[in-house]
Amino acid sequence: MNKFELIDWLKAEHGQWQALLEKIGPARMELPGVVAHWSMKDIVAHLSGWHSTLVGPLQVARHGDPQPPPPWPANLEEDDAINGWIYEHGRERPLSEILAESNQQFEQLFAILHALPDNTPVEVIQQEGREYYFVRLGEERFAPGEFFYHFHEDHEAEIRAWLAKIDTE
Repeated sequence: MNKFELIDWLKAEHGQWQALLEKIGPARMELPGVVAHWSMKDIVAHLSGWHSTLVGPLQVARHGDPQPPPPWPANLEEDDAINGWIYEHGRERPLSEILAESNQQFEQLFAILHALPDNTPVEVIQQEGREYYFVRLGEERFAPGEFFYHFHEDHEAEIRAWLAKIDTE
């Protein structure tokens, strides 16, 4: 796989993500109970919170700068604590702001990847029947598709089950 194929894959994944958000629609984005007590808005904020830890580091690595700290407090190290912070940080924010932030992160990711040299190495790793794509910048390896890997593996089935349930009500 090369950089352009990776970008095409990411754009296709992003298109499917956008289609899912459109199917849910703004009127249902804040309904609780999608995943436990979380709404779809909460899930978008959650995914974007973690996505920020990819976009920023990838951007600075491209320039050889030191890695930025994550957006949550430095004392939070466990995923559950970080997820709790992301939830609390996002739950009072307007839906439009959360969706705009998510879209901005994707635009930044696409811009970063387009700006990389055409011969940037893209590694493909097979694991548990899935392909994972990594970009290598110097000694560091980044997973530009992490947003989608996490979505597919940890949230998609529950979101689609919730959507199917409310579509039949």
